[in-house]
Amino acid sequence: MAAAPVWSVDPRTGNPREQVAVEATAEEVDRAVRAAHASRDALADRTVRAAFLRTAAGLLAGAEEHVVEAADAETALGPARLTGELARTAAQLRAFAEVVEEGAYLDIHIDHEDGSRTPPWPDLRRIKIPLGVVAVYAASNFPLAFSVPGGDTASALAAGCPVVVKAHPDHPATSELCASLLRRAAVQHGLPEDVVSVLHGFDAGVELVKHPLVSAAGFTGSVRGGRALFDAAAARPVPIPFHGELGSLNPVVVTEAAAAERGEQIGAGLGSSMTMGSGQFCTKPGFVLAPSGEAGDRLLKSLTESVSGTGSGVMLDHRMRDAFVAGVAERAALPDVDTPVTPGAGGEHTVSAGFLTVPARRLAETGPHDALLEECFGPVTVVARYDSQDEVTAVLSRLPGNLTATLQIATQEADGAAAGLLRELTPLAGRVLVNGWPTGVAVAPAQHHGGPYPATTSTSTSVGATAVERWLRPVSYQSTPEALLPPELREDNPLGLPRRVDGRLK
Repeated sequence: MAAAPVWSVDPRTGNPREQVAVEATAEEVDRAVRAAHASRDALADRTVRAAFLRTAAGLLAGAEEHVVEAADAETALGPARLTGELARTAAQLRAFAEVVEEGAYLDIHIDHEDGSRTPPWPDLRRIKIPLGVVAVYAASNFPLAFSVPGGDTASALAAGCPVVVKAHPDHPATSELCASLLRRAAVQHGLPEDVVSVLHGFDAGVELVKHPLVSAAGFTGSVRGGRALFDAAAARPVPIPFHGELGSLNPVVVTEAAAAERGEQIGAGLGSSMTMGSGQFCTKPGFVLAPSGEAGDRLLKSLTESVSGTGSGVMLDHRMRDAFVAGVAERAALPDVDTPVTPGAGGEHTVSAGFLTVPARRLAETGPHDALLEECFGPVTVVARYDSQDEVTAVLSRLPGNLTATLQIATQEADGAAAGLLRELTPLAGRVLVNGWPTGVAVAPAQHHGGPYPATTSTSTSVGATAVERWLRPVSYQSTPEALLPPELREDNPLGLPRRVDGRLK
């Protein structure tokens, strides 16, 4: 039986563009994983790894015109958005090169022998080492920053782990192009090109997570798909860590004072944030608690003007478009739900942005309106109008885990009046914002892009320096002769790494 072809498809028309590859067989998955596994030792040198990451960033930036053209043809995200995403992706690779060189991620602890303690301490030296081959499942909505050259791949390579990427079917040509650039960068530094490889096909993705030489996995996608892979990773004879980003509502709470002070500004900001990228950001504010009354009405008027001025947009593929159209229609048909701007089909290949409103009391208890508390991927948000703080608390208590939660407050509330709301929002998300919008995830050391399930399946972040920790495990060497210790743990610290010795950072 011939292998199924992998086509690049134009989302603006739904027409195939070109055949890019064929879906990988189980045998091809096995070969790719074994080749990656065989390349592990080549990644051991931190200096080489850092140089490799920088070269990969340079090659991606140097191929900007071709990469952006390929990605736009497959995603319709537009050259401006994709040029920015490519710059972010290259910067992310460079940032992980700095992480590798600095070495704090190794989390080195040295406790010298101390017989005076009860019980006595032996000489103990702790370091983190790479897990092994990492399977990465690329995202649909970020064909660069969360795909083949994205954060999962960059952080895994920084940790010293080879990567096998299961490409997303929405941008196979972009995936192949980016993979070729990463593999070329590897070869330039004397590394096997198989430190990074790409596979296509649904069945290949399932085989990949089950392969006994795969030591961990990173995923960005739907709750349904991510949960199936998460369960498969846990059901293996030897379970592996599965770091999945699955879905997020990203709630926003607008206080009555904030709506009174700057309702028009909040409405305009919400409209811009929820429609960005045709509403296909994982951090899109998809649920808003806004006050009833005149101040809330002004906020909704501004939101209406903002969303009405947004033209129809193309989603990443027609399957997502159809799911969006069906999803908003189902929600709009619920009792007491209004559509000041009706979301749905904008044309044969497009969607139109909109938003729904509902009394918050409808969401305080389990019922058919629970659908409004689930992510709807695309340019739509739900605004729940509340009459009291008790209604806000009741609705927040029913929300699932999220990547972000946002609090919009007035100037006079910043001195502590909003502290109670902040305490209610903090357990719901991995990043809590005040008077901002969540679309936009800075690649910074203090960033956390993750959250309680179903936002993610672990407590880790997929963005920022600490993303590297997902692909490491700690090992302690006890009473080990100096000559047998890794250089990082030797007494004279020949590599000049940051270490905590006898409890003190040196």
